[in-house]
Amino acid sequence: MTVPPRQKNGVFGGSKNTPRKSVAWAYVYWFFGGIFGLHLFYLERDAHAFLTWSTLGGYGLGWLADITKIPRYVRDCNDDPGFLAELGERMRRNRKPPFSTSRFISAIMVGYLWGQLIMLAIPEDEVAGVNWYPIIHWFIPLGVALGVWVVGNIGREQGKPWLTILVSYLTYSSRWYFFDESVWLTLMVFCSGLTFDTWSKQWRRAPRKKRSFTGRVTALVLCACVYCALWSAYFYFNGKITDSNGDEVPVHEALHHFFTSPWWTDLKQSLYDTYVYAQHHGWYEIWKQIIDLSDPHGEQNSYRVLGVSPTSSQSEITARWRSLSREFHPDKVKDVDRQREAQERFMEIQQAYDILSNIKAKRRRKNKKSVREDEL
Repeated sequence: MTVPPRQKNGVFGGSKNTPRKSVAWAYVYWFFGGIFGLHLFYLERDAHAFLTWSTLGGYGLGWLADITKIPRYVRDCNDDPGFLAELGERMRRNRKPPFSTSRFISAIMVGYLWGQLIMLAIPEDEVAGVNWYPIIHWFIPLGVALGVWVVGNIGREQGKPWLTILVSYLTYSSRWYFFDESVWLTLMVFCSGLTFDTWSKQWRRAPRKKRSFTGRVTALVLCACVYCALWSAYFYFNGKITDSNGDEVPVHEALHHFFTSPWWTDLKQSLYDTYVYAQHHGWYEIWKQIIDLSDPHGEQNSYRVLGVSPTSSQSEITARWRSLSREFHPDKVKDVDRQREAQERFMEIQQAYDILSNIKAKRRRKNKKSVREDEL
């Protein structure tokens, strides 16, 4: 049996079976992941969470402002009777949501960001023989309008996007009168935000349709992929890096040269050889070799210091150690300026000898133990 939504003073609440959210947990999520909107996702404010993530906590200011707003967000999410009563009273006093400076500025900032991001993502040069600017630039006003609309649909306010989109496209024509990008883009964003705030926004009286956790995550991931794709297109097609000669090279050309370079070819071959080796000997053997190559005990460096090889016997290592100790003994150095250098070299030789002697001794004991176990 489905539980009908609760209504308080004309405001509809959610189901009574909905798990209640905790203020304490909301603050925990805010502290550890608030800059990415984790606390807002916990409170089922998905659009708000996406905007926070895409702007790194609302440029940090939104994240800080949420310190005081979290209790209200929790009451809203839990359909608190007191919150619904206050909201119902506001609805009776105001036919539509009153003007909010913070929400309007947020809509302007997000609309400007999305419009500019689409503009930045358009390739400056031809790609696959096609000039994409005459096609993609028509999506700029759409991005502006959607940015304004998403901000306007956060919380208990909502509105349809169509009039905002229409005004955005109409004011987009101002770019042919104002050639300064910042002028026509600002004009377009401001008119779109003013249009939505004046004619489109209204109270959200019915509760949002509940979605599954998987559905919510899927929607956010898809939005994040589109957002990241726009930034990636900007860096790939229009980004430039400076080489050692001071010349600027487009990122897509640099990546093409990298993936066709001998270094990358050798690396791919090495990775493939490692994979084939692991298929025959196991990944644990690969891990052991990586540990050995990282020289955690300083064994390889000790061989280098003494000038011996891993196959050298203990007697050969001892003979080499004695020879180097006599050669670099600080007492034999008369030059005062070189005594410190000789002291450091002498200590390095002693340390290398101690490391190799201990390792050799441990291996001898291990080998003897293995032989005794085999005999038994």
